[in-house]
Amino acid sequence: MTSASRLVIMRHGEAGPGRVDATRTLTPRGEREAARMGEWLAIDYRHTPLALYASPFVRAQQTATLVGQALGQPVRTLEGITPDDDPQAVCDWLLEQQEGCIVLVSHMPLVGMLTGRLVDGARSPGVGFATAAVAELDGDVWAAGCARLVRFTEPSMLG
Repeated sequence: MTSASRLVIMRHGEAGPGRVDATRTLTPRGEREAARMGEWLAIDYRHTPLALYASPFVRAQQTATLVGQALGQPVRTLEGITPDDDPQAVCDWLLEQQEGCIVLVSHMPLVGMLTGRLVDGARSPGVGFATAAVAELDGDVWAAGCARLVRFTEPSMLG
């Protein structure tokens, strides 16, 4: 793995309903999904220098906290990665980052659109992400069509 060119994009764990989208919280299943995926990510990334960012929405913060505990990393809140934010703006932000490995915990449709934009260069709905699913991308530059999907993993795949 080349940590200088790795991006991990994760959707939050299963969340319950709520009238205010930003305050929806993880269900017990969502907590288990996030913790399990954090443990799984720690197998490859525990000793990798990385920066862990999460949307300010509660369910993403909860997911990232569980992942961060497994990775031994603090969570940084990043505005601009909420469900309806612009994937191109996220690409522009990624181009400015100096961290070797970045983990983003966010939401559909943004995670799917961002992955699709980086891998295929497409302005489309992109990849479908189950809750707590993870896409691992490699790339020399985080621009449209310049990344390679290394692995896509959902909690159900871990057994």
